[in-house]
Amino acid sequence: MPTYVAAIDQGTTSTRCIVFDRQGQIVSVAQKEHKQIYPQPGWVEHDPEEIWRNTLEVVALARIKGKLSVQDIAAIGITNQRETTVVWNRKTGKPYYNAIVWQDMRTADLVAQFSADGGQDRFRTQTGLPLATYFSGLKLKWLLDNVAGLREDAERGDALFGNMDTFVVWNLTGGPHGGLHLTDVTNASRTQLMNLRTLNWDDALLSDFTVPRAMLPQIRPSSEIYGNVTSEVLPGVPIAGILGDQQAALVGQTCFEAGQAKNTYGTGCFLLMNTGTELRESTYGLLTTVAYQFQNEPVRYALEGSVAITGALVQWLRDNLGIIKKSTDIETLARSVDDNGGAYFVPAFSGLYAPHWKADARGVIAGLTRFVTKGHLARAVLEATAYQTVDVVRAMEQDAGVSLKSLRVDGGMVVNSLLMQFQADVLNGPVVCPRMTETTALGAAYAAGLAVGYWQNLDDLRQNWGIAKTYEPDMDEAQRARLMRGWQKAIERSFGWEE
Repeated sequence: MPTYVAAIDQGTTSTRCIVFDRQGQIVSVAQKEHKQIYPQPGWVEHDPEEIWRNTLEVVALARIKGKLSVQDIAAIGITNQRETTVVWNRKTGKPYYNAIVWQDMRTADLVAQFSADGGQDRFRTQTGLPLATYFSGLKLKWLLDNVAGLREDAERGDALFGNMDTFVVWNLTGGPHGGLHLTDVTNASRTQLMNLRTLNWDDALLSDFTVPRAMLPQIRPSSEIYGNVTSEVLPGVPIAGILGDQQAALVGQTCFEAGQAKNTYGTGCFLLMNTGTELRESTYGLLTTVAYQFQNEPVRYALEGSVAITGALVQWLRDNLGIIKKSTDIETLARSVDDNGGAYFVPAFSGLYAPHWKADARGVIAGLTRFVTKGHLARAVLEATAYQTVDVVRAMEQDAGVSLKSLRVDGGMVVNSLLMQFQADVLNGPVVCPRMTETTALGAAYAAGLAVGYWQNLDDLRQNWGIAKTYEPDMDEAQRARLMRGWQKAIERSFGWEE
């Protein structure tokens, strides 16, 4: 009986392979960053071939570090940056163009064009999503309209589309030599081409977006055996789980009950609440999305609030302004002052996502006086993440008709105790950090392990979940109200900046 489950986590800035044991503990991990390509302002791309090479490398490295043989691995799960769009040739495996990353803004004109006829919520009933630069459908349309020869190849069935999960699985299972072209329901629900009720590609949407059906992957549950790895890194190991990264974190946090929610603090922030088998349409600017679907089970839905820029703001302070040397320095600098000194930072670098959905917003720093130091700025940077999260939680409570009892958190920023305490304070509720913060990779491992019987059921997974620390709110109501009022004023100043 194999002893471990592996997960490939293909993220926005790096690709990792993590191997887990039955208790959900890490046995081995390897990681490699890839280049962020910015051809012009607002455009963000990745090189898919670089990512594929990195994937092979981290899988091999994780095996070497853990001294693991192929026989030790029961299954492999995949989780990925969602919405990042890649098209490649079925016969050669060569991409037609760089992958267009979820943060990319080049489709802003298309958003305006489509919204002019039927408004921003034109496709929300079918897809749960507003028209925004964020999702894959418009990125794919842009590629079809702008890359020479692509549309002809797509109509012939020679050009394939996928998010990064699809590209990685296709390559792992043989690539041009019989690679499997598939995706799971969570990733498909982020393309704006899948109907949330039928869980199939929607002909009306394909026709509106002018996307040939022949290039789309098959949609499958998030947990089942799709096929075996043919690549030399893990030959014969079943690929048995696929989840978009935020849904993977929801599964990794074992939020299997309706009303349970998690917030992942990464490049952006992503708050998901499980709504069970009920599809809840949002009236407060959230997305309705697929949470997960396990083999032979009905699909589970979620409400999601996405914040585009959180951890990326810390990187910006580091790389663009040079105020800190490394990301972890932000907490020390922020702790050098007692409060934000009246300064607020709205990081609308690529517009605002939930619950505002303002593509014309841009970043502002408000409330500056001579008193404000770099310590106050560092604090404002951290606080921006907490305020944006509160905006999303309040919208979610309205939509779901329930108040959040506690917030389960994960992602790179949860090690920052100043931020986590401030989050509890402005949220006025407990913030719960689990022992295992690598919940995204863990969720993909769980999906794969369930499919092959490595874990028997959801109770096996729930037993692995443990609390490292709970932050309780410790701020008086008057101060909380004053801070949130300041934030509200600042965020309104960012609206309508772009013509």
